[in-house]
Amino acid sequence: MSADNCNGEQIELFGDVLERLIKTIELRAIAEVSVRVALAEMSTQLASVSKAPPAVVRLLARNDEIAIAGPVLTESARLTNEDLIEVAQTKSEPHLLAVAGRWWLQEVVTDALLARHYPKVSRRLVNNPGARVSAAGFAVVLKQAEADPELAVETGLRVDLPHALRHQLLRQATEAVRSRLLSRAPPHLFEETRNAIATASAGADREMAVVRDFGEARRLIAVLNENGKLNEAALRAFARQRKYEETVAALAELSGSSLEVVRPLMQSLRDDGVLIPCKAAGLGWETVSAVLNSRFTSGSLGSHELAKAKMQFAKLTMEDARRMLRFWQVRSTSLN
Repeated sequence: MSADNCNGEQIELFGDVLERLIKTIELRAIAEVSVRVALAEMSTQLASVSKAPPAVVRLLARNDEIAIAGPVLTESARLTNEDLIEVAQTKSEPHLLAVAGRWWLQEVVTDALLARHYPKVSRRLVNNPGARVSAAGFAVVLKQAEADPELAVETGLRVDLPHALRHQLLRQATEAVRSRLLSRAPPHLFEETRNAIATASAGADREMAVVRDFGEARRLIAVLNENGKLNEAALRAFARQRKYEETVAALAELSGSSLEVVRPLMQSLRDDGVLIPCKAAGLGWETVSAVLNSRFTSGSLGSHELAKAKMQFAKLTMEDARRMLRFWQVRSTSLN
């Protein structure tokens, strides 16, 4: 029956049915949106709760919607390596990016993430100071870096890149990439990178420069601490004078952490990792900015980078910073 053949009563009845159907669909849609919003909020709230119900966290992490899964994937300590590997193997790129941004990642997890060959995931892992990458994982990244100069530079500045793979990267790198590596290399990697480039250019096969020795700095900081002279002013002076080893050792002591935890943070291209021990030590922004700039042989962070770091530092709580440092300390001890 066409609409033209319907009488007024039939048309009214048909309209009533359609109106009710539309309202039912709208109510269901609203309910679904409300559920999604509620689940996303639950994920955000539980992400930082150390004793959150593991089963609930796992359910949230497996949700296909990144707004729901993202918070717990990025932060929750209740997810095991097995949980993270499952997500890495089965979920979407946004889910993998969330996992890659976690403060702590072991090699079995990064291997699973890198096996999916997402360039953005590789970049996030390479720039994550808390992500441990295996030699096999770095091999995957280097293959991608052949067509990605920025990834090549970021990978070349990883302090844990195996020497053989560093040589491989530099042998394959263009002159532009090599120049950028040298210009961006912080103090602890400059000599090593320069020697590696010379080795790659000459085609020689010799050991690269020995990394920095922190022995003397450790002893100096220990003496200052014993005499009650190790304080924020002393750290700020070391940082302003760009005494890299002394700055790292002093920051480790003042934050109640260790050189093994603080050193990788200082070596990272990312600034946010360094903010953790600085906040735990109760430092003021003047000292924090000096510490950030001490990582470079010359020059300093741009105004935009400093402003961004200052905002991040202001939002960070001392409780969260100390909790993160304790976790890293335990992880560092167990893995060494």
